[in-house]
Amino acid sequence: MQFIVFNGDALKVKADVLALKHAQGLYGLDAYVTERMMRAGHEFDHLTPQPGGFRIHPSVASIASSHILIVGVEPLYGFGYRQIRAFAHKLLSSLAGELPKTRSVVVTLHGPGYGLDEQEAFESQIAGFLDAIESKDAPEHLETITFAERNVGRADRLREMLDRILPDGTTHPWGMSRTKQAEMFRRIRAERKVAAKKPRVFVAMPFAPEMEDFYDYGIQGAVRGAGFLCERADLSSFTGDVMDWVRDRIKTAAYVVADLTGGSPNVYLEVGYAWGSNVPTILLVRDTKDLKFDVKGQRCLVYKRIKDLEKKLGEELKALEG
Repeated sequence: MQFIVFNGDALKVKADVLALKHAQGLYGLDAYVTERMMRAGHEFDHLTPQPGGFRIHPSVASIASSHILIVGVEPLYGFGYRQIRAFAHKLLSSLAGELPKTRSVVVTLHGPGYGLDEQEAFESQIAGFLDAIESKDAPEHLETITFAERNVGRADRLREMLDRILPDGTTHPWGMSRTKQAEMFRRIRAERKVAAKKPRVFVAMPFAPEMEDFYDYGIQGAVRGAGFLCERADLSSFTGDVMDWVRDRIKTAAYVVADLTGGSPNVYLEVGYAWGSNVPTILLVRDTKDLKFDVKGQRCLVYKRIKDLEKKLGEELKALEG
């Protein structure tokens, strides 16, 4: 059985099943597919299962997969790493019961789009698939699970992670002896237990295209290199009172890292809440001219380039931990 990372549109991947979640609200690809299916005559209630439920439908025009599976999960506020793992297991077990001849599945990565740690989310999803495969709770003839990712940089990072998770790159080693397979599953379970205990860093920064590389290769690299999970909140990804989720992630974080570049009011709000919650906060900025009077007297790491940011932030985190 083979895992593949495909850089492109999930709707254009030919597979037996395109698998989606319904987080009790419509987001991103899930919303787009639901809208297309409603135009084709499907009723909304038949496309939006409750947590723990699922729906399987024949596909519609413009979607290359033959069937669409929608798995009901918790709202995004409660859809964390453990729930991502359970979702992946549920996805395959649902197909084992309803579409047992499934050979190919296409999915997207869940979690980073609304702020969870990219690597931990990916490894949790892979672990859920392997849980189902190990317990024979998956389609018997399943050959490929394809992660479709439109962002080139993230697709490259996912391929690197996949090479680390599986011993021979993307191919699940069914040719291994049972002993080696058991060792592999034990290793993955042990790694997940360690990851579950990792402290988190919450990152407050603008969600702007020009800031993405600074987060992906500067902040995220430094935070993970120091032994933390790296999270941030995309306020546009939630419905309802997103600040409840933000306040909880800040209060339970080991540190808050706040990039004040651009002077975003939301970032200053999150910094104020971190200070009020006595959470240690590291301030960053590219140009000190962006600093408002509230923080001008505070220590701030000034950076110009991504490598500069990664080095300074990594050193700061290690010094604080030391």
